[in-house]
Order: sequence, then structure tokens, then C-alpha cells
Amino acid sequence: MKVKVRGLEMAYEDTGGARMPLLLIHGFPLDRTLWAAQTRALADVARVIAPDLRGCGESALPGGAVTMDTYADDLRGLLDALGIQRAVIGGLSMGGYVAFAFYRRHAQRVRALILVDTRATPDSPAARQGRDDNAARARNQGVAALAEQMLPKMLTLQTLAARPAIADTARALMARQPVAGVIAALMAMRDRPDSTPTLAEIAAPTLIVVGAEDTLTTPQDAEQMRAAIRGARLATLAGAAHLANSEQPDAFNQVVREFLQSIA
Repeated sequence: MKVKVRGLEMAYEDTGGARMPLLLIHGFPLDRTLWAAQTRALADVARVIAPDLRGCGESALPGGAVTMDTYADDLRGLLDALGIQRAVIGGLSMGGYVAFAFYRRHAQRVRALILVDTRATPDSPAARQGRDDNAARARNQGVAALAEQMLPKMLTLQTLAARPAIADTARALMARQPVAGVIAALMAMRDRPDSTPTLAEIAAPTLIVVGAEDTLTTPQDAEQMRAAIRGARLATLAGAAHLANSEQPDAFNQVVREFLQSIA
């Protein structure tokens, strides 16, 4: 499905129905199909909505700079277009950065938060340089080269060795992203603000999920968020790295299901 939102055509999945809306925000460099193992599996407890952020997947990339606030306001526009006043906002990695921006700007629209394999802290100087380097790699060598470099950090060594279908799916998902959208997202992540002060302001019920083997946004990052957000719950999934929802979908869906049922 597609809808016109703030001057761009946004692609999204929507399971429909009258259940609690759950908006799932993909990470980088990914699109809404990241949530393929969640959309239908959770449809009995939520109305699952999974969009492509601007410049990702099948969503357009209008001109102008892109920030986390840009993505957040796009998602508010999507909720407006769908007639949804409040939703559970879930995001993985960069999607978590967008979720923080959404909460800062539109807290009244947030019923609860689900923060997956993400962190509140900003990029270090070295990480900022890494974003610039990756933008140059995507521009000069293509997104497939960037995907090949990132894949070992997205999945566990066990998955890479013994579950080639999952690795192939993740590689293809990353490699097919548009170069311009990838570069825009890299710059948005590089320049994102520190969300650490936001943690103490969060009043919505919050679930934090992290892969036990995630080296990009670590279990330590997840614990720091849990400690700073009042009443937050933390689930650490064994056998998962950065794409915990893809590597361990059954375990991921179970903790999300239990969380949604607890706030219904």
C-alpha cells in the first residue's frame, strides 16, 4: 500500500482491524520487509503497520536534508492518514533513533515504546567518520558493497555459518536499498542528537529487546536504557545479534506479544 504523506509517497504494510496499533520502524539499511516475521504473526494482538521510511524500500525521497525529526514527522503523518491517534511505537536500531525523535515531538501519540537493538547515545567522532566513509562506499561502490561489509555485524556467527537462508535474505534486503536513501540515512544518523536526556522523560510503558550477541548496540546499551526509563522491561534474546527479530522470530514475537497483552 502507498499513501501521500508530507509531500512523499510512502509505502507501508497494514494488517488492519480494530486492535491496538503497532507501528514498526525498520533499521538501516533496511525496509519494511525487515518485519516479515512479525506482521502476520502479531496480527491477532495488534494492528501491525510497517512503513518504508523516506528513501528506503519503495518510499520516495523528496529533496532536502533528512533528520530523525524528518522521519518522525513522516510517521506522524502516516498515523494521521490512517486515522490513528495513538500507537505503540517500535523501532530497531535506526528505527529506535526515530522512535526517540517521535517521542520527543509527538509524545501524546505514543501508547507505548518497543526499543529493539538500539541505543540512546549519539555517534562518537570515530563513528561519525565511519558514517562518512560508508556514504562514500555506497556512492562509489554501490549499496551491495556496504551490505557485504555490514552483514557479519548484523547476524551471529552461528547464523552466518548454519542458516544461509537468513543471511542471504538479510544481504539482499540491504543490497537493494536506493543509494540516495542510504546516504540520507547515514547523514541523519551521524548528526542525530543524544537521546540520553529523553530516557528520564519517557512515561509510556517501554519494552527493550536486544540480541545477546549484538556488538553494534550492545546488551550494556540496553541495560543503560532500562535503568534510565521508569518501569522499563528488558528482554535479552539468546542466539541473536543485531537483527534479533529476524534471527529469533519466535522468541521476539513472544516477548512482544506478552508486552502488548500486558498494556491492553
